Amino acid sequence: MDIIIRLGQFILMISILVTLHELGHFIPAKYFKTKVEKFYLFFDPWFSIVKKKIGETTYGIGWLPMGGYVKIAGMIDESMDKEQMKQPPQPWEFRSKPAWQRLIIMLGGVTVNVLLAWVILTFMFTINGQKYQSVTKIQENGLMFSEVGKEIGFQDGDKIISVDGKPQEQFNRLLLDIMLSDEILVDRNGKEVKLHIEDEQIKKIISSGGRESFIFPRVKDIVVDSVATASAKTAGLIKGDKILSINGKSLTYFDELAPQLNLYKGDTVNLQVTRHDAVSTLRIPVSDSATLGFRPFIQVKDDFTVYNKHTFFSSIPLAVKESFIGLGYNIKQFKILIKPKTEAYKQASGPLGIARKLPKEWDWNFFWSFSAMFSMWLAFLNILPIPGLDGGHALLTIGEMVTGRKLGEKAMGIVQTIGMIILLSLMALIFGKDIYDLIIDKFAF
Repeated sequence: MDIIIRLGQFILMISILVTLHELGHFIPAKYFKTKVEKFYLFFDPWFSIVKKKIGETTYGIGWLPMGGYVKIAGMIDESMDKEQMKQPPQPWEFRSKPAWQRLIIMLGGVTVNVLLAWVILTFMFTINGQKYQSVTKIQENGLMFSEVGKEIGFQDGDKIISVDGKPQEQFNRLLLDIMLSDEILVDRNGKEVKLHIEDEQIKKIISSGGRESFIFPRVKDIVVDSVATASAKTAGLIKGDKILSINGKSLTYFDELAPQLNLYKGDTVNLQVTRHDAVSTLRIPVSDSATLGFRPFIQVKDDFTVYNKHTFFSSIPLAVKESFIGLGYNIKQFKILIKPKTEAYKQASGPLGIARKLPKEWDWNFFWSFSAMFSMWLAFLNILPIPGLDGGHALLTIGEMVTGRKLGEKAMGIVQTIGMIILLSLMALIFGKDIYDLIIDKFAF
């Protein structure tokens, strides 16, 4: 059932984004009286799931969910229909239109994707406001770090002042800032300390699960949430006990517990606790793995949440700003991806990988926020000056407008063919990796 919900979210999201993107090409093409022969959601090699001709345009749904397309008469595109180009140009064909009209048609899809992201985020901020986990609140008592964090040079209790000279207030962006950084400035007991991260350490962060296994709020007060072992129960430990000291060593933060327990593995310690405002001492065994057999109370995320209300009009500039910040982070991730030592390329995902990361339960807030981010990402990918993408067509058209010379149809066909080979190879590689990861997850022993 989980996979059906995830797949449903993914297909709906892609359907909306691709359909509106293609409408961005379709509407200006029709406005400039250019013939549109096909309008397709998803690709249709060999056959279509559904198709119907209305007027001069065949509308359909393909079976390969890797995008969509509009086939415009007189244009070498994804269909690679070169036979049409051998005929004399007709007034309704793309190639017969002025360069500025062709440029508008080509950039229409990207424009719609950007506008769509702004519209989605504007309404989300208007309805829900802006919520994020505050770095200031989370590190009020300092931060705790995993072994990888300590390898970088962090110490429990550090507070991050800035990354590359800039403070970061949103916790979900802090880790990426750190991984992309040249210099991290921390406050350590009132002193400023500069740290640097290496590619090998980025690899360890990525392979160990990201932020959730690297950086944590520093928990003040060690409070028992539940007792997990019979020995701890026999010793008298109960839910709500607050641990004050071990063998006389005072404890203030949860991260101070493990070093003390490591000193007494397999031994028995005097545990001083407060219970209902009364102090008592328990004699309790420490396991060979240096634990006392209880689970601590962890502060919930809502305690760190900042909520800012916004009107419709204040949401508009915020939506524009946040959409480009999100896009900027996506682009910056290439810096990590192209570094071989980080092995971040192993984490790259295609459509199946994205679908598997969606929530197991339908979450409209996540769906729309993810759709807005993905819409900006599609806009960026499509504007890249690669033959076969909108950006490749736009670049050639701009070159024509600047030089006054149009690339020959034969040369255009060669360029388009090279571009399509590159794109199809990348699609096959990404799909192949998705399928491989799926098989490994399901059937590996």
